[in-house]
Amino acid sequence: MGTLNLTARIDLQLPNEDVAPHVIDRLNAALEGRYRIERELGEGGMATVYLAEDVRHKRHVALKVLKPELAAIVGAERFLAEIETTASLQHPNILPLFDSGEADGFLFYVMPYVEGESLRERLDREKQLPVDEAVRITVEVAEALQSAHDRDVVHRDIKPANIMLSQGRPLVADFGIALALSSAGSHRLTETGLSIGTPQYMSPEQATGDRVVGPAADLYSLGCMLYEMLVGDPPYTGSTAQAILAKVITGDTVPVTEQRRAVPPHVDAVVRRALEKLPADRFRSAAALAQALRDERFRHGVSDAGARMGSRRAPWLAVGGWVLAAALTTVVVRDSLSTDAPRPVRELSLAVPIESGPSELALDADASVLVLSDRPQDAGAGRSLYALGLYDRTRTAIPGSEGAIDWAVSPDGSRVAFMNGSGLHVAPLGRPPRSLDERATCCVHWSGDEVVYYTAGTRIRRATVDGAQPESVLESDEGAGFFHYTPVGDGGRAIVVSFDFSSPTATAQIEWIDASTGQRQVITEGDRPFLTSEGYLVFDRDESLWAARLDPESLELLEGPVRMVERIVTTVSDALFSLSESGDLVYWLPSEEGVEGERLVRVDRAGNATPLDPDWVVAAIESVEVSPDGSRAAVAVGSMLQSEIWIHSLRGGTSGRLTSYGGMNRRPVWAPDGESVAFISDRGGRRSAYTVPVAGVVTPELLLEVPDQDVDEVLWSPDGNWLVYRTGTGVGATDIFARRMGPDTMTIAVSNEPGIDERAPVLSPDGRWVAYVSDEGGQPAIWVRPFPEVDAGRRRVSSGFGVEPVWSDDGEELFYRDDANLMSVAISDPETFVTGEERVLFPNSGFFAYEAYRAYDFDPASDGLLMIASWSRWRNDWGVEPRTRLPASGWREHLLHPGCPRPTAPSLFGVLK
Repeated sequence: MGTLNLTARIDLQLPNEDVAPHVIDRLNAALEGRYRIERELGEGGMATVYLAEDVRHKRHVALKVLKPELAAIVGAERFLAEIETTASLQHPNILPLFDSGEADGFLFYVMPYVEGESLRERLDREKQLPVDEAVRITVEVAEALQSAHDRDVVHRDIKPANIMLSQGRPLVADFGIALALSSAGSHRLTETGLSIGTPQYMSPEQATGDRVVGPAADLYSLGCMLYEMLVGDPPYTGSTAQAILAKVITGDTVPVTEQRRAVPPHVDAVVRRALEKLPADRFRSAAALAQALRDERFRHGVSDAGARMGSRRAPWLAVGGWVLAAALTTVVVRDSLSTDAPRPVRELSLAVPIESGPSELALDADASVLVLSDRPQDAGAGRSLYALGLYDRTRTAIPGSEGAIDWAVSPDGSRVAFMNGSGLHVAPLGRPPRSLDERATCCVHWSGDEVVYYTAGTRIRRATVDGAQPESVLESDEGAGFFHYTPVGDGGRAIVVSFDFSSPTATAQIEWIDASTGQRQVITEGDRPFLTSEGYLVFDRDESLWAARLDPESLELLEGPVRMVERIVTTVSDALFSLSESGDLVYWLPSEEGVEGERLVRVDRAGNATPLDPDWVVAAIESVEVSPDGSRAAVAVGSMLQSEIWIHSLRGGTSGRLTSYGGMNRRPVWAPDGESVAFISDRGGRRSAYTVPVAGVVTPELLLEVPDQDVDEVLWSPDGNWLVYRTGTGVGATDIFARRMGPDTMTIAVSNEPGIDERAPVLSPDGRWVAYVSDEGGQPAIWVRPFPEVDAGRRRVSSGFGVEPVWSDDGEELFYRDDANLMSVAISDPETFVTGEERVLFPNSGFFAYEAYRAYDFDPASDGLLMIASWSRWRNDWGVEPRTRLPASGWREHLLHPGCPRPTAPSLFGVLK
C-alpha cells in the first residue's frame, strides 16, 4: 500500500533579492556563449525560472534551474538521462524542450519563452471561463496528453500553472519534468518529504504515494482543471495540504451542474468520469476524454444533480484475502437500483484447496451447488472439477473432467456440462461423463435441466443430454462471433454476446437476438451476461461487475447499469464470477496484502522481486517477452488451452489486449522492428504461427504453417531473415527447424535427432548462436549451436538439468533454469562461444516456470529479469468458519469496512440466503 504523503508544493514564490543576483552571475559565467540570463521570472516548487537570451539563435527562452535540494537528491546523470525522453515530444499544444544540461553544479532545462500568461494567472483574474472556451482548452490539452501517452510519457503535474496561453492557445509546459524527477529519484524524494504534484490537482493514486502512476493520473488532473475553469475553484479545497489530500482520497465532490446551470450535461458527465477515484473507472485515454467533450450524447454513471462524485472506494482501500465473495444478487441489485429493503442474508467463510490459483465458477439455480476446479498435488493431468455443497458442505469430484476449460451446472444441481480439449461432455455429480459434441469450443449454458447451449467455432449449437444429435441454432456474421447464448422466455429470443474477431480492440456487446428472424438489438456494452428469474442482468465490464434491470417484453434497460463490484479477478478475458437464477452471486476478489494471483515482476541478480504493476494481476500468465526497445512486454494471459495476448507497458504500467479470438493464443515473440508480434494459435484448427501489428485493427496474418504438423514455438532472427520454429508433440517427437524468408526460401533442420525432444530455441542478439533444450542425455539440458551453420558443431552448456534458455541483451550471458535455481553462464568469447563456469543466481521458488516455455525474459531497460511470479500463499486444508450477519444497510459497505475480520487463506467469503 502506498505511503500517504501530505507535503504540499508552493507553486510560485517571489524572487529572493539577496540570492538571485549571485546565482545569475554564476549561471551567466557557466553558460557564457550559450545563454545570457536577463532576470528571474519566478520560483516554483521544483525550479527557479529565468528569462534568458539564446545567444546562438538570438531568441528569448525560459531557462529553468532545478532546486539545489532536488538536484542533490536526483543526481545530474540520471536526471539528464531521464529528461531526454521528453525532448522528442512534438505536438502543437506541447511546449517543447530545447536543451538541458549542467552548469557550475546547477541542473537546468530550456523551453520557449511564451509571451502571454498562464491559465493560473487568467483564472486568478477572471475566476471562471466561458463554458465553450473551457471545453476547447481541455480538448486541446487532452490531445497533447494523448500524443505524449502514446510515447509512454506521463506528465504527472497537470495544473493551470503549467498551461501557458499564447493567443488563447494552450501550451502544456514542463512536460515530463515530474516524470524525470520521479524516475530518477522517487524513493529519495519520498524520504525527504518532497512530493511531485500539487495537492488540488493530485490524483488519488498520487496522493497515496503509489510508485506506478499511469496516464489516468493526468486525466484526473485534467478533470480537476476543467472543474476549476467551470466552477471557479478546484474540486477539493482546504486550509492545509493534509486536508486537501484527505478529501482527494475519500471525499465527494459537488457536481458542476449544481454550481453552474449553464454547463451542459455531457460536460458534467466528462468531469464526473475524469474524477473517479479508481483509475480504471476514468476514461481509457485522453483521446476518449476529448471525444466525450465533443459528444453531446455522452453520459456517465448517476446523472441526477443530487449525486456526489467520487463515492467509489479506491483499490488501495479495499480488503480481502484470495476472497470469493458470495452475495445475494437481488439484495445487491435492489440496494443499487431501487428502495426495496434487502432480504435477510448470512455470511460465511470457506478455506479451499486451490494450489493452482482461482478458477472459473458455476452455480446451480438456487445456489446450493458451486462447481470450481483444482489441481491436486498428486494429479499430473491438470485441473479437475469438483462440486461444493454450500449447505451440506460436501465435496464431490467430477471424474473425467481433467483439463476442463469451461463448465456450467444444471439448474437442479445434479449434472455438470463441461468442455475440454475433446469437446463438450455432461456428467452426473460423482459419475463419469458422456460426450455430447466434440466440436464444442466455448461458453456452456443450461436451458432447463435437459438442454445445453454452447459455441462451436462461429456457431451457437444446442444439445440435449439424452444424446440426440446436436443442432446449430445461430451462426455469426463473417469475422464476428456470438457467445453466452441465454434463451429468454418462449418467443425464440436470447441474450448473446457479440464480438468482432477481426478487431483486437473491439468491445464486446450484449444483445438480444431472435434466432428465427435474425432481428437483433444491442442492450449494453459488456460480457458474460447472467439473467436472474426476477429480470436482473448481471455482467462484467472493465474487470467490474455491473447490474441492470430489463423490461421483460422489449429487453431494453429499465434501470442501470450500475457498478456492483469494483475490480474482480479475471483470467484471459473473463471475469471470475457466477450468478444463479435465484440471484446469488459468487466472485473472486483480490487481496489487500499484495494481490494474489500471477503478475509480472522485475527481479535483480539476487532474486529480489518488484511488481511491475501492483494493480495488474491475473489468474494465470503463460509466457512473456520484452520488446526490442525494452519499453513493452507481450504477455500471454491464460492457460495452455485458453489464452490471449496482451501488450503491457514497462514504463507507464498500462496494458491492453492485443488478441480477442478465443481458444489458444500463446507464446508471443516480437518482430525485430518492434511493430508486430508473432504468436501460436489454434484459430485455424491446427496450431500455427500468426502475426499481428501492435497498432491498428487488423486480422492476424498466417505467418507459418507446416503441413500435417503443429507449430508450437516460433521466433524471428534479429535480422528478420529467418523464422526458427519447433514442431511436433509427444515424447521424442519435437524438433527445431529454421526457414529463410524471401524469394530464396529454404528450410534447415536446427536439431531433429530421432527419438529426442528438442525445444525452446532462442537466438543470441547477434543471431550467430542458437540455444535450445534437448533431452538426448536422458534429461533436459541446454545446448548451443552456431546459426545458421547448425552443422558446424554443438556444445552442451548446462552440466545437469537445464530448461528455458534466455540470452542477456548484450549476448554475453546465457540464463537458464535447473531443477531448483536460476543459473547463469558468462560467454567470454562470443566469436568462438567460450563460456565460464555455471553460477547459481537465486532459487526458483516463487517464480512460475513451465518447461519448454519462455516464462521469463531479460529486460534491457532495467538490467534485470522480467519474470512471472505468484504472491499466493495457498492453504491445503478444508474448513468452514461462520461469520456474523450482514447489516441491513448493505453488503458492500460491510465488505469494505476495515474492522471486518478477514480469512488469512484463500477463501470463499460472502453472504448467502
